Amino acid sequence: MNPTLGDLRQRIDDLDRQLVAVLTQRIAVCHEVAHLKEHSDTPIIQPDRVRNVLESRRQLAIDSGIDPDFVEDVMRVVLAETHRIEVAGHRADVAPEKSALRDNRRGTPSDIHTALDTVSTRVDHVVVTVGDLAGSLRHFTDNLGFHATSTDPERPGIAVLVSGGVTIVLVSAEAGPAVADHMKANGPGIHHVAIEVLNARYAHDALSNSADLTALVDDTHGHEQFFAVCDPLSGVRLGYVARTGHRVGVATQNILEAFTERD
Repeated sequence: MNPTLGDLRQRIDDLDRQLVAVLTQRIAVCHEVAHLKEHSDTPIIQPDRVRNVLESRRQLAIDSGIDPDFVEDVMRVVLAETHRIEVAGHRADVAPEKSALRDNRRGTPSDIHTALDTVSTRVDHVVVTVGDLAGSLRHFTDNLGFHATSTDPERPGIAVLVSGGVTIVLVSAEAGPAVADHMKANGPGIHHVAIEVLNARYAHDALSNSADLTALVDDTHGHEQFFAVCDPLSGVRLGYVARTGHRVGVATQNILEAFTERD
């Protein structure tokens, strides 16, 4: 008998319980590690150990047949939490209580969520316009700890910079006349912040009644993206991106589309 959707969801629920149980055990061990470090000269942050964890877990992912970039993202979140635990253990204040409902800033439970609350996951990347791409590249790589990923030779004027799980895209006027026009009017600076969402069309439909949005754009890699028109009061422009294809980097064509739309 083929499993029903309800059967498969039950399996997912069971696996999620196991996942939380394993995370609980891992955090418990991290508390023990923190206790040992507190009574020794071992530094809290050990870069060699962090690199070993990330590299070995990537290999485990490859051996298991799942995307190593995804596993690395998960491990970076876990490592950030375990480091927080080690440092927070030195604080005198008591950890705040939390409920299953997301807490608001006043610390009281709230079940008020927007549609975007449901589907947004993280800041995917930030696009920054620069007057001197080569000089900006040197600054980010030599001084700020980033490295440049491979770029599309058919799209000059764009550089993708990565540091761990952080991605910044530099765009210069060489990328095209729309970018040049934007630079002439606004100068260098943040052009937009891209938020990763589970489903771009759902997010677009959810926001279309309250925000001025561009149409959905996509590329051959399976990036779906749209943009909100720049808010004149804050100067903030947001992009929303969903990945429906293989896991690859940012979509440079979609980024250029953002410059062709009205600011």
